[in-house]
Amino acid sequence: MRKKKWVNLISMLIVACLLALSLGTDASAQRRNPEAGKKKAAKRIGIGTAIGAGAGGLIGGRKGALVGAGMGAGGGALYHLHKKRAYSRRRQR
Repeated sequence: MRKKKWVNLISMLIVACLLALSLGTDASAQRRNPEAGKKKAAKRIGIGTAIGAGAGGLIGGRKGALVGAGMGAGGGALYHLHKKRAYSRRRQR
């Protein structure tokens, strides 16, 4: 019975220490790149695809729209990578 009390006391002490340590960290200390989200990437690639398909459709018809959509998607992906890296370079650590 006495051993069980010591085990409970030690476990409560460990829990109290973990709680105290977890309260010491600040949420603002965590850095997050707002330019790197999946939704933002999908939006940028989608906009590039739409613009490319529109331009290709005006120039070359149906086949031109398909080629333009592919080129626009690639351009949107490159633009997203550029924005992610530019944010990382601007942000000082």
